[in-house]
Amino acid sequence: MMKKNIIAGVISMVLLGCVSTTGEQSAESVLDSTEQSSVADKQLALAQETQPTTVKQVIPKVMPKSTLIPTELANGEVNITLEQIMADPDWIGRAPESWYWGADSKSIFYRQKQQGNQLRDLYQQAINGDKGAEKVSLATLHQVADKEAVNNLAGTQAVYVFEGNVFIKDLRTGKVKQLTYTSAAESDVMFLTNGDVAYRVGDKFFALDIQANQIKELASLKMQDQPREKQATESYLASEQRQLIAYIAKQQRNKQLTDREQQRLKAANKTVTQTEFYLGQNKRVVHASLSPNGDKLIVSVTDNKARSAASDIMPNYIAKDANIKAQKARARVANNRQYQEALYLLDLKSGQQFALSYDSLPGYDQDVLAAVKTENYAQQGKHYQSKKAPRNIHVMQTYQPIKWHPQGKQVAIMLEAWDNKDRWLTTVNLLENKLVNQHRLHDDAWINWNFNEFGWLEQGLYYLSEESGYSHLYSKSLTGKAKKLTQGAFEVSELTLVKDHSSFIAKANKKHPGLYEIYRIDANSGAMTALTDLGGMNNYALSPDESKLLIEHSTVTMPPELYLQSLTGNSEAERLTHTVSEQFLAMPWVAPSVVAIPSSKQNAPIYSRVYLPKNYDQQVDKNRAVMFSHGAGYLQNAHLGWSGYFREFMFHSMLVQQGYVVIDMDYRASKGYGRDWRTAIYRHMGKPEVEDMRDGVNWLVENANVDPQRVGTYGGSYGGFLTLMSMFTEPDLFACGSALRLVSDWAYYNHGYTSNILNTPADDAIAYRRSSPIYFAEGLTKPLLINAPMVDDNVFFQDTVRLVQRLIELEKQDFETAIYPVEPHGFVQPSSWLNEYRRIYKLFESTL
Repeated sequence: MMKKNIIAGVISMVLLGCVSTTGEQSAESVLDSTEQSSVADKQLALAQETQPTTVKQVIPKVMPKSTLIPTELANGEVNITLEQIMADPDWIGRAPESWYWGADSKSIFYRQKQQGNQLRDLYQQAINGDKGAEKVSLATLHQVADKEAVNNLAGTQAVYVFEGNVFIKDLRTGKVKQLTYTSAAESDVMFLTNGDVAYRVGDKFFALDIQANQIKELASLKMQDQPREKQATESYLASEQRQLIAYIAKQQRNKQLTDREQQRLKAANKTVTQTEFYLGQNKRVVHASLSPNGDKLIVSVTDNKARSAASDIMPNYIAKDANIKAQKARARVANNRQYQEALYLLDLKSGQQFALSYDSLPGYDQDVLAAVKTENYAQQGKHYQSKKAPRNIHVMQTYQPIKWHPQGKQVAIMLEAWDNKDRWLTTVNLLENKLVNQHRLHDDAWINWNFNEFGWLEQGLYYLSEESGYSHLYSKSLTGKAKKLTQGAFEVSELTLVKDHSSFIAKANKKHPGLYEIYRIDANSGAMTALTDLGGMNNYALSPDESKLLIEHSTVTMPPELYLQSLTGNSEAERLTHTVSEQFLAMPWVAPSVVAIPSSKQNAPIYSRVYLPKNYDQQVDKNRAVMFSHGAGYLQNAHLGWSGYFREFMFHSMLVQQGYVVIDMDYRASKGYGRDWRTAIYRHMGKPEVEDMRDGVNWLVENANVDPQRVGTYGGSYGGFLTLMSMFTEPDLFACGSALRLVSDWAYYNHGYTSNILNTPADDAIAYRRSSPIYFAEGLTKPLLINAPMVDDNVFFQDTVRLVQRLIELEKQDFETAIYPVEPHGFVQPSSWLNEYRRIYKLFESTL
């Protein structure tokens, strides 16, 4: 039965008309996820299509224009067309990218795409005054391309790399000096505690004495075995040759004398370098981190081909020379080899190297897959005997997984297990050359690739952990217990520790799962103070003088723009950039409501974007509807900011203009809702999500006057996978569906993503068979459109080919396949986007 009061509330929140940049939206209108009241109190939250009144609006002098001319409907409303939506997105505007603060805290920099091509220009804009942004000339780019600069301890100088060379900037005067002029690619630039500048070239590390203008090689990492004076074993023939032929014996004797003399020279003469460290034949360096004192190096190495099995190939049928190209592509999870790294501490003064064993880590030899293997063995009629054995462990693939204390007195390393069940935050006992575990995070499902930030406090560490169920901030002394600084049903990320270590700046969705503001967190009490109240989605950068925030702010209907927020007083946030086109602003985009849809399977609701047409509750014939499923699995799309699925947002507005209801769900596995929501799909992808999709359809039927027989679905990548799983395993749920760049068999996807959720096919074939659509293709009974790019190095075209053959062999008739010969996973050509969505639209029009 329809609830008129609820529907009236929903329709009042739907914006059909020009996008506004003023107005107010209170936090109270975004309902908390704990509210599970009756249908009459549905958790409806207006996606914030407007800016709060606390934002100071700066009217642009010039707005970007578009050459596309919109048409009007009979009622005077602009007609949304596929041709407009799928055109080159330059017509929308070219939002600021890669933004950062100038070293003086008085200006900002950002990159902006050039009109009509993929090149980017760097712009500089003063934060005070009315002068707009100015393009930085190529001739002066080296003076300001210091986004990744590293300061010295005194905060008076900064070093950075530009186009492979090292530059130093005086932060008091702004003067820039180039330190290296080479064709080599310098990297990992840093200040040493003695004032020297250190950098890396390949597997060699150097220190530059700025005062003496002298370069010293600190370490040279050799991928060779340690040279020996004499081979341990000598063949019979070699021994006879040396004894019978005097010339051979003489040559060997001369070499021994030369080698010994070279070693004596190195020991006696301090001007000769002695920096070689031999890490083994057929090895490669994965991570290497130099101490701020320049006296130690942490290095991890692995076998040269240990990362994966032999690469796959991907045919490219449209190449510039008209020949078929067999391009290399990633290995499949089914073929991936177990991966590990050896970890070393190198003493650059003594020349000694010490292997850092993992056996001090709790659980290093635990059989964490025992239950999984037992189940899989039993299915084969076998018995699995659990046993302890050293696990494959490596340095975590995250940003800066090795961090030295600023004074160089300690080092912290983030490690992870190849089986994805453990993460260890460790330090190194530099006297005993042993790893010391500071924190172990275990998850029976898998450790998140996100929320692994950590760093040094004066007397300890800080880090993020999901151990409570949500990403929260902890601090810990090296000899004491951890202290939880934040807590609650929200996620903390993007930490910045202020200079005096009194607090952190962080991003969090504390008010609502889809609303991200910036907070200050007290380093002692953990008290959180909101620094922004902009609504929507916000990312930030703290100014070097720590007095201001540069904020990238967006809402559901407004692409990102840059704002300035002072941290002193109660000043207003000021908009700095205006890059969205007038034509985009004039379009009748629909601001979806963010609805917390009750779940039939668990207590937490399923947050979803719901798009409603005019008079949807007054239709005699019930409404038709479309459900969109976002990709990536672990991605949030029912948030209150601008979506990366901007074409889909515009497509949904077009559908609504034509009378469709549209829903876009953050099904279980989506980002933003904590650990348990993320791991609900462990070992059975496609089941919890489809259950949530059914709850979404049922909600539309009950609350949006939707005909359950006239609901279609579509999605790409993971969304394509869910389209298949829903249509194959629950054939009564949707009337039709379109699967784009789909996954049909998870054994063919990559290791890094898939093994987290399903383990590996060798260990857990059960999980792969019940999670892969190709095993359920016989369930297809409704029209299916498959759209597949052919040069997709993410989800291989092979996934589509194998599924189509399976459908043919099952004698299924009601499916079609469209291929896109030049497209990768994310389409590039506007013509391809248009063709794809014309087909999707035609499917919905003809079926629904």
